[in-house]
Amino acid sequence: MQLEKAPNTTVFLNEKKYLYFSGTSYLGVAFLPEFQELVFKAIHKWGTSYGSSRSANIKLSIYEKGETFLAQFLNTETAVTVSSGTLAGHFAIKKLTILVDAFYYMPKTHPAILPENALPVFDELELHHSLKLLKNKKISIVMDAIAAFETKPFSLEFLDEIDDSNTIYLVIDESHSFGVLGTNGNGISSSILKKENINVIIVASLGKAFGINGGVIAGDLSFINLIKKDNLFIGCAGMSPAFLEVFLNAQEIYKSQLIKLKNNIDYVFKELKDNSTITIDKTYPVFFHSDEKIDQILFDKNILITSFYYATSTKKFNRIVLNANHSEEQLDFLIKLLK
Repeated sequence: MQLEKAPNTTVFLNEKKYLYFSGTSYLGVAFLPEFQELVFKAIHKWGTSYGSSRSANIKLSIYEKGETFLAQFLNTETAVTVSSGTLAGHFAIKKLTILVDAFYYMPKTHPAILPENALPVFDELELHHSLKLLKNKKISIVMDAIAAFETKPFSLEFLDEIDDSNTIYLVIDESHSFGVLGTNGNGISSSILKKENINVIIVASLGKAFGINGGVIAGDLSFINLIKKDNLFIGCAGMSPAFLEVFLNAQEIYKSQLIKLKNNIDYVFKELKDNSTITIDKTYPVFFHSDEKIDQILFDKNILITSFYYATSTKKFNRIVLNANHSEEQLDFLIKLLK
């Protein structure tokens, strides 16, 4: 189905109105007048795009301001922005390829951070035998903060089973947790227990909850400097300076929308937590239904949800998404049908 206008909490399809419980606009900022006003002001100041290399002699101050804020927001030494979350993942994996001896991946990891030669962290629910044997190696473990078909982060207790003589580069894609989980929406990475041999690298899209096009890579200074020296980074333009300024100036909007989103999550969770056909968590705005035909059932009742076959799964992906702007009346209609 093709839409002629981007959806908010409702959408018109073939001149018929549907409730929209799909997408990734968790904070629902894209259609807020006060958010759009920030966009208009930023475009007036910075233009619609800036196609110069970040390494050119003429630089825009907004990049340093935005990246300093992101590093503080994510509790990392430094950060760098790029034009998309996918590119952020590509840069991180490309640099790690020359640093590590082996890659391992957690279940359902997004293709943007999944190297072709990676091995699974788990083999039949047990830690991969090679991870138990490794000593004095550099390895990278890649994972999504919230993986496909999941409603909460994976446990990282398995890291304690890997010998401390190994250096671990833990790459976490925060795209679907940014703006939603953590302190003021700073994701799950800052809550990971610090260990001397674990180096956390964060990659993420800013185009989901935060409503702007762009991506970020955050970590220690030496790793981020490797990315800045990469020929591809030098040769490509950065993310839109206007959108980076919007991100900085929209922090109070993000905070207030997060409060509304949490209220909506809590409201729906209390009503559906005992439904055995539904996988839902009290902290996350996405939940799943076990009936593979649920998308058609809801569509017949004028509700659109996300439904497709995900890249890393043979199972149909029926994803029901709440956003901060859904009204109690809209939530009640959805709850009634799912019950």
